[in-house]
Amino acid sequence: MLELKIHTTVEEEIFYPAVRKAMKKKLGKEETTDLMDEADEEHHVAKLLIAELETMKPSDDHWEAKFTVLSENVLHHVKEEEGEMFPKARALDIDYDALGQQMLTRKEELKASGVPTFAEQELIAKFGIADSPAKAAMAH
Repeated sequence: MLELKIHTTVEEEIFYPAVRKAMKKKLGKEETTDLMDEADEEHHVAKLLIAELETMKPSDDHWEAKFTVLSENVLHHVKEEEGEMFPKARALDIDYDALGQQMLTRKEELKASGVPTFAEQELIAKFGIADSPAKAAMAH
């Protein structure tokens, strides 16, 4: 999960802000907001699941289900990035060589120093994992 956390951090710190800024300049606020806000929310859901999984053991109830949902979320996110975001981003005035180098440098920093704690990790640490409605219904 470390690679996923690094990837998410690099996208949120470097790639998304660069794309959002260039999209706003070229396409206008509404289209940019919809596309980029959805990507932000998909990251948020993934980070919540990662935070929950990191507090669990693979043998725990719902661990496998949470991992499956995380995998499906990531695959959906990748499909949308490749199908919607990247085609629009390619048409933008961005120096992708410089951006790619900046992302690679940050990735190496995160591998060496560790990924900063996500807000989602702090939330799970403070309040724990909430039982899913389905799991709660099964108990009755």
